[in-house]
Amino acid sequence: MKRLLLFAFLCGSLMTSCSEDMDDVVDDGVLTDPENVEIEDFIYRGMDEIYLYKSDIPELADDYFDTEQDYYAYLADWDTPANLFYQGLVASQDRFSFITDDYIALENSFSGISQTTGVDYRLYRFSNSNDIFGIVRYIIPGSNAEGTAIKRGDLFTEINGETLTVSNYASLLASPSVTFSLAEINDNTVANTGEEVTIANSEITENPVLIQDVLEVEGLKIGYLMYNSFVADFDIQLNDAFAYFAAENIDELILDLRYNGGGRVSSATAMASMITGSYTGEIFAKKQWNEDYQNYFLANEPDELFNYFVDKIQGGTDINKLNLSSLYVIGTSSTASASELVINGLKPYIDVYLIGNTTTGKSQASVTLYDSPNFGRTNANPDHKYAIQPLVYESVNANDIVVPYDGIEPDVEIEESLSNYGVLGDPSEPMLAAAINAITGKTSKIQTRTIQKEFNYQEFAESSSLKPNYKRMYIDELPSLNLGN
Repeated sequence: MKRLLLFAFLCGSLMTSCSEDMDDVVDDGVLTDPENVEIEDFIYRGMDEIYLYKSDIPELADDYFDTEQDYYAYLADWDTPANLFYQGLVASQDRFSFITDDYIALENSFSGISQTTGVDYRLYRFSNSNDIFGIVRYIIPGSNAEGTAIKRGDLFTEINGETLTVSNYASLLASPSVTFSLAEINDNTVANTGEEVTIANSEITENPVLIQDVLEVEGLKIGYLMYNSFVADFDIQLNDAFAYFAAENIDELILDLRYNGGGRVSSATAMASMITGSYTGEIFAKKQWNEDYQNYFLANEPDELFNYFVDKIQGGTDINKLNLSSLYVIGTSSTASASELVINGLKPYIDVYLIGNTTTGKSQASVTLYDSPNFGRTNANPDHKYAIQPLVYESVNANDIVVPYDGIEPDVEIEESLSNYGVLGDPSEPMLAAAINAITGKTSKIQTRTIQKEFNYQEFAESSSLKPNYKRMYIDELPSLNLGN
């Protein structure tokens, strides 16, 4: 008995078609059982559908496999779905596409929901050592850490009595209950003080609007907004913060994105629109898809190639506008994706000054693909909870400028000092003080003032790096294409 090869699954993604009909036959029983590679098949189809760097992966070419047997043999050759994804289908220049075996946790992270002690931290690695230490950046309001003895600027070297290392930090910090052994800088190193603080992990929803305030400095009203993630579920709270600034009639705005690793594109677009308020309907950013999608949109739906400034947030509420002609952003190496989108997207329209150090350098957006007929959440395969989050387009601003791969360089360079972290929102906090000085003219908007490190160490990780949406910029869903078939 013979079996006809049907290659619709290879070239019949939502928009492409095979260049030629495939009518080879193979002996029945030789074909690899597709049920054994259903997750791998989903991963391949998803990447073949919309991956930004599809043209750089030979295996994703429409004519790569001669037979269906070859295709399934290729999928079966990988030990795990993750190995297929990262080693077989992700391009070398791609630092941000990822796969998860629990899309529920991913969806929660997109809504600001996570299991955490409430201690947000940055980890550093001692030079020439596998040992690491951490510093507390802030305490999440409403978490178990709030009201305890641990606070911003506290150092720690041990968790649950074990020295933190590059191999154990993730498991230790994810423990159901976390005991922080506090430390201090002593003789050019970090030494334990003997004080311990124990905090249980719990599920919380973090409001990304951490601080909103108006500072009166030398006759100026300066708005200060510390915003830690672009989460659509909190667009109303973000809009309310801008209502507060508008009511206070602020002269300038300092937008603190030092710990903001990104998030939803629609929220970033809304924020940029709130800052300016004068460019509704004009291009905020341009999207560059893979060749198949780009050509389709050019021919059929050109509006899908642009993000426009808006006058409403999702749900239809009018945005609160500040009509500013300049913006002062505090950023660091933790500032990524949607945060960089705001900076880059506003530059053609207003003066944007970056205070801090060089940002991550991520200009690509991703989308969640599920194992369903159209890769959407509805009718997802009930047999597993795998999802992939591939990069799907690169964003440039209205002047076709992309966020540099190495990040956006600061206009005023300053790093957070471990021995002088300061109080967030206090005008004397070093990074905020540098931004205020740039506004008032006490320092040039273009200058270097890096704080020297207290001893030799390198940035290693941060609390958000343990979350599935770390440094991601994403769109809500796969674009709906009207192909007429």
